[in-house]
Amino acid sequence: MVIYGYILGRRGGRGGRGRGSGRKGGGSKKVTIIPHRLPGIYVAKSTKEGSLATKNMDPGVSVYGEKRIAVEDEKLGKIEYRIWNPFRSKLAAAVLGGIRNVYINPGCKLLYIGAASGTTVSHCSDIVGPEGAVFAVEFAHRPGRDLVNVAKRRTNIIPIVEDARHPLKYRQLLSMVDVVFADVAQPDQARIVGENAKLYLKTGGYFCISIKANCIDSTLPANVVFAQEVKVLQKMGFKPKEQITLEPYERDHAVVSGIYEG
Repeated sequence: MVIYGYILGRRGGRGGRGRGSGRKGGGSKKVTIIPHRLPGIYVAKSTKEGSLATKNMDPGVSVYGEKRIAVEDEKLGKIEYRIWNPFRSKLAAAVLGGIRNVYINPGCKLLYIGAASGTTVSHCSDIVGPEGAVFAVEFAHRPGRDLVNVAKRRTNIIPIVEDARHPLKYRQLLSMVDVVFADVAQPDQARIVGENAKLYLKTGGYFCISIKANCIDSTLPANVVFAQEVKVLQKMGFKPKEQITLEPYERDHAVVSGIYEG
């Protein structure tokens, strides 16, 4: 399926002015929307350029100043997509880097550890859609407030402002999930993911973890740190299936994904 739309202005995000003007930006540039091979993700093409996009769960609003694309579909009516910036999202960087699967699909339940202010969480919200749920954990209170504000407009986001090192503290807010995604940037991040998976991830569920090498050990080469983290994950019941680095979007970062065997 190929559909066509137009780029809208960026207003309507945090710090913006309401729901956005709806005026077409970029000289009303025509954009082609093509489904990506991964479910719930799209590619927006303008001339030779291509950008990742997700279908906006909150039409008319940008979360972090991202561009929006309006589409008129004969059967579905007006649809809006949001451009997904790989320089602002490690998950988007992994998708553009060619990762085969991130396991975050429409309708799934996702535990997102290290949610920050909700930039990538909002795109995950778009992907899982109204039938799915994103349990978003963030420890720091300032980005946590922003996360809560994003969740006010997106009913499939459950914000949890709590320390992921102590997952029992939020046991009453979670059900079992299909996928865990983690972007924690802590020396003990593998242990953090393991403790959360033990409580909340289904056996046979999936994981995807972003590893920042110099947050774990700045004295070793990045590839050595990545290999050590993979071994730690394996000891905790994870079976890594894939590993990719995030250049040119992030330096000394890798994303590892696979299956949780418990």
